[in-house]
This record gives sequence, structure tokens and C-alpha cells, in this order.
Amino acid sequence: MHMMRSGEHSQAEEQDRTTGKAHRVLRRLVAYLVLLAAIASCVWFWWLFLQIRRTSLIDQTAPADAIAVFGAAEYRGRPSPVLNARLQHALDLYQRGLAPLIICLGGGTSPQYSEGAVGQAFFLSHGVPDSRIIAETTSNDTEESVARLAAIARENHLQTILAVSDRTHMFRIQQLSLAQGLHVLLSPRESGKSVSKLELAERYAHEMAGYTLWRLHLY
Repeated sequence: MHMMRSGEHSQAEEQDRTTGKAHRVLRRLVAYLVLLAAIASCVWFWWLFLQIRRTSLIDQTAPADAIAVFGAAEYRGRPSPVLNARLQHALDLYQRGLAPLIICLGGGTSPQYSEGAVGQAFFLSHGVPDSRIIAETTSNDTEESVARLAAIARENHLQTILAVSDRTHMFRIQQLSLAQGLHVLLSPRESGKSVSKLELAERYAHEMAGYTLWRLHLY
């Protein structure tokens, strides 16, 4: 049997020590990077939470060229409570004479129904002339809605738009609009019934995730 010489044995031990040290350094480096990423994520989401909260308290309601209602769920042609509250708020702005045109935004999960069309039907049923309503029925998310809104604004030479949605939604609308070169004034709808802490947390989480994915170009 071949016996390892003492010199070879020492060399193998040294190599093992070097390899072990390299592994420890690598593990420590990975741990530091994970910790740094966790700290950076905490700072980012805390800053984002504060931005969403600050913007949710802003109400810039003023005369504009149009009112844009951002879509929410619809149930086979009927507005959900959230969408209904947004539509009611937009109708109030229109009846107060703050803008001569209403833009209903939002596509749907089927060709038969869409959030934009539900909004259009709502305003028609409340006496708003069809010529005063534009229904956008193809956008699937907030980013697409803002992009379509920007295109509609350019086509109709609209300079200023009152954006109607929920308070927690306003920061993302504001930032997406700025990216599109769109001048919006924020007009959040009233919350109505009190929102539970869990529901409010879910809204913040949804907005923070959506904005983060957009900034990372993953949305």
C-alpha cells in the first residue's frame, strides 16, 4: 500500500485549511450581502410606505380639462363597491362643473364586460351625455391605464386631468403619470365605511409591490 510522505501529508493539510478558510470567508460574505439586502429592502419599503401615506392625504381637486376614473372590479356589468365609490366621486366632480369630460379607464376579464364600459354605462344612467364620456376598455393594470390616458390626452389636447381613485392608489398614479409626461391633479374618493387594519395593510402592500416591480421594470 502506498504511504503518503510527511511532506505530501503537510501539503494536503495546508490545502484543506486554505479551502476551509476560503469557504468560511465566502459564507461570511454571503451572509453580509444578505443582511445588506435585507436592510436596503426595509429602508426602501419604509420610504415607500411614507410616500404612499403622504400622497394619500393630498387632495388637489380643481378645475381641469377632464376627469379620469381609474377602474376597479366589476361583476358582469355591475360596478363593485370600490368602483361605484370612484364613479360617484367623479360624477360629483362633473356635476360641480370642474371638468367637461369624463374618461373611464379599465379593461375586463372577458370581451363582454369591462371596467371602462361599466363606468360609461353608470354616467349615461346619471344623465351625462355620451359625447362627454370616453371609455377606455383595454388596459389591464394601472401602468397600462396611465399609458392609455396619456394617449387620450394627446389625442384630445387635454392639458390637466383630475385623477380619481382610492387614496392609497394615488402615489403610483402620480409617479406613472409623471413618467408619461401627464399632468394630473389628485382627487381621491372618500373611503365611505371604515377600512379595517388588515384591508388597509393589504392595500399598502399591493401598492408597494406594484410600484417596486414597475421601478425594476418587472411589471
